[in-house]
Amino acid sequence: MHIHPDALAVVRASAPDQPAILNRPHAAARAARFFVEKFPGKSLYAVKANPSADLLRVLWDSGVTHYDVASIAEVRLVRATLPEATLCFMHPVKAPAAIREAYEQHGVRVFSLDSFEELEKIKEACGFAEDLTLCVRLRVSSDYSELSLASKFGCDLTNAAELLQATRQAADSLGVCFHVGSQSMSPHAYVQALERVRAAIVDASVTVDIIDVGGGFPSIYPGMEPPPLEDYFGVIDRTYESLPISYSAELWCEPGRALCAEYNSMIVRVERRRGAELYINDGAYGALFDAAHVGWRFPVRVLREEVANDGVEIEMEPFSFYGPTCDDMDHMEGPFELPADMKVGDYIEIGMLGAYGAAMKTAFNGFGATEVFEVSDEPMASQYRGDRRDPRVSDNVVSLR
Repeated sequence: MHIHPDALAVVRASAPDQPAILNRPHAAARAARFFVEKFPGKSLYAVKANPSADLLRVLWDSGVTHYDVASIAEVRLVRATLPEATLCFMHPVKAPAAIREAYEQHGVRVFSLDSFEELEKIKEACGFAEDLTLCVRLRVSSDYSELSLASKFGCDLTNAAELLQATRQAADSLGVCFHVGSQSMSPHAYVQALERVRAAIVDASVTVDIIDVGGGFPSIYPGMEPPPLEDYFGVIDRTYESLPISYSAELWCEPGRALCAEYNSMIVRVERRRGAELYINDGAYGALFDAAHVGWRFPVRVLREEVANDGVEIEMEPFSFYGPTCDDMDHMEGPFELPADMKVGDYIEIGMLGAYGAAMKTAFNGFGATEVFEVSDEPMASQYRGDRRDPRVSDNVVSLR
């Protein structure tokens, strides 16, 4: 694959008629190395965030050896792509046939659960094996996250002791896991959740071998500037070290968004302008699901040849987008800040779509075809370059030395 220097070079060379996905393997590799080197435990990539086989290989080559898979299709994909990877089947509700195939054909030994019914299902499907690592998922708060994951899965604290005790009897290794929600904007979310873990372990009086803090590690989007990831790692490490767990226990996490958000961006073309509304050739049924359905804002920039403007500042205007389908719900409110003179035929790069962007594209209404290019420039925002301004520090604060 030819590597272009940036999105504008892609437009120059191809003027794509279809939306174009831009891959940045170097950005994903950098994110992976950051977690491998700095998280005080083991990092499992949450495959659902972006199941691209190319991305899986980039992460593997950068040191990620464990993968959080949530379906038998993801189990098959990762096993076929990375034969030596450790697969952890972390969906708390699984079909018996999926458990059996994962265990017998793909070497999966790690499973999560949040009920007695699931525990019995796993035991039976695995033939009452004695080499299982079983992680009980607790329900925790999503108060500090942009997208809640507190409703669907997780055992309530009032029922946790009995389930932990029963799972301990069936497991070679016992884990406790949770998920604080997607795009957690405060490290305190993990402290709060780990305190709930502490209460569950004390109530159950069991030996715990794994603490899995799940995902939720944030990326940078317009209007959402989280603290540095090092802050998250620091409070997790300190709280974990004080838990009543096995002396040989392991700390795990399951980053999805944080490992792949910077991997993809997308080029779209303006097909119509109606006031402050731009009709573009991708949308809610494509890579912009989050922008339409949860109001997510993404960084944008128009792709035009640089023209000297004698120092005159370009006037910007907030736009909303309509996607290409016939559905009124194919609308992304934004606002997306672009030059006020946007016109039909302009190309726009939309950044930070590596997480739940390309992975959620559909073929609804006959749309969905994309071209794929690799580029070597930097993503529009990054947690990992080392040049990011600390959002906790005010520009008005004077440091006394």
